[in-house]
Amino acid sequence: MLRHFLYKIFGAFCLFWLAGNLQAEGLVTSRTHFYYRGPAGGITSARIIRHYYRVTHPNAAIDSQLNPLLTRAVSIAEERAHARTKGRCWQYVKEALVTAHVVSSYPKTIYACQAGEELVRNFGFKKLPIHDPYAAPVGAVIVYGHGASGAGHVELRTKTGFVSDYRSKNKCYYPLLAVYGKFSA
Repeated sequence: MLRHFLYKIFGAFCLFWLAGNLQAEGLVTSRTHFYYRGPAGGITSARIIRHYYRVTHPNAAIDSQLNPLLTRAVSIAEERAHARTKGRCWQYVKEALVTAHVVSSYPKTIYACQAGEELVRNFGFKKLPIHDPYAAPVGAVIVYGHGASGAGHVELRTKTGFVSDYRSKNKCYYPLLAVYGKFSA
């Protein structure tokens, strides 16, 4: 306990000494902190971050073989999307596909994990040979497996990310079932 108290006093003394002897910002060398004068004139510090692990993904490509109405569906979905999920991804994707005239009638399946089967069976979509959602072209319908609720997730690929009832730069963490697209006639 006494040792801890002495270390605190020593640290305060060192900062006091630095405040008196520091003449310009950044002159004190430290591997963990950058020392500078704050707005009030006192000495303050900021932690030095040595590594930044942000992963960036390339923008999606536009596939000229896919139906251009899918790109229109993406823009409709982006206009209607929220900042956070409402738990209605398949409903929002269905509405975007119907409004853009990609599908002729409103799909009847309830769960998002069933979306791909219905799109192939009733609306002329094809399963694309893609196993990475980031490699999907703009307008592709991406279907994910069962999540916590068992319903799965479905989203459309945008140029910079994904959209359903919300927009995101990152793919869904559920397991990918398949990527679907509709080709021009």
